Amino acid sequence: MKVITLHHPPSFDGLDLPPLVVALGYFDGVHRGHRQVITTAVEKAGELGASSAVMTFDPHPSVVLGHKRKHIKYITPMEDKIEQIEGLGVDYLFVVRFTSEFADLTPQEFVDLYLIGMNAIHVVAGFDYSYGRLGKGSMDSLPFHSRDHFGSTVVNKLTESDTKVSSTLIRHSLDEGAIAEVNKLLGRPYTMRGMVVHGEKRGRKIGFPTANIDLADDYLTPKVGVYAVKMKIKGRWYDGVCNIGYKPTFKNPDEYSLSIETHVFDFDSSIYGEEIYLQWHKWIRDEKKFNGIEELIAQIQKDKESAIAYFKGI
Repeated sequence: MKVITLHHPPSFDGLDLPPLVVALGYFDGVHRGHRQVITTAVEKAGELGASSAVMTFDPHPSVVLGHKRKHIKYITPMEDKIEQIEGLGVDYLFVVRFTSEFADLTPQEFVDLYLIGMNAIHVVAGFDYSYGRLGKGSMDSLPFHSRDHFGSTVVNKLTESDTKVSSTLIRHSLDEGAIAEVNKLLGRPYTMRGMVVHGEKRGRKIGFPTANIDLADDYLTPKVGVYAVKMKIKGRWYDGVCNIGYKPTFKNPDEYSLSIETHVFDFDSSIYGEEIYLQWHKWIRDEKKFNGIEELIAQIQKDKESAIAYFKGI
């Protein structure tokens, strides 16, 4: 897959782009609904003898258009999004730098400069996709704005238990710690990249050594608590139990900073500095403050047993 970054105003000179079937969307999470849009474009490209493409944006439009939020966290930061989209068999990924100038384009200007400009012969998007200033362009108006340069396909809403599968729903589920629901909506386990860094080594002293994870990007983390997880180390997946939180047993509230610590089962190698992948599988319990080390050790053992039982059952 070829990744092309576009700045406004775009220039396609020298790219020698073939006829394209383009899927439009922000695609944070690349969830099941997004995959339906993208795979529809890939299949349509096959039918038309064209190449498949996805157009997404960076940063999130709310960073530019919002009055308060200037920094947000992502379900799939850009590197992860690229990896997921490439896995769907897409030929080209266009990453449009989202700026106030870009946001101010009329719907017709967006279609002319970007879609017609990149040699789109067919465009695919979800039923609720909007484009142009204030989102005034819609999938209903796209045939008019295309000026007969390309056809279009509208992908209907995908629902789970009568609720639309959406990034907003996934964000809400992460905030609730509903990892099973998140994974169902994504169609895969929620995964983050990170690096193992030095911690305070308390876990090793109490018989449960942990890998302290420094996340590689601005991931939206799940609700504070304890989870059954899998961790990929040097190409191999291991089961484990992870605490994401503030370690209230050891720290005062004014010292709190979020930490992610994973006790990996049947593993005892030094992996400081290693890049890892962390998959979230099941919520076990909330984080709590214990009255002493013995109480903490007993609870960690219970958490470990819960995670082992879960992985045995799947």
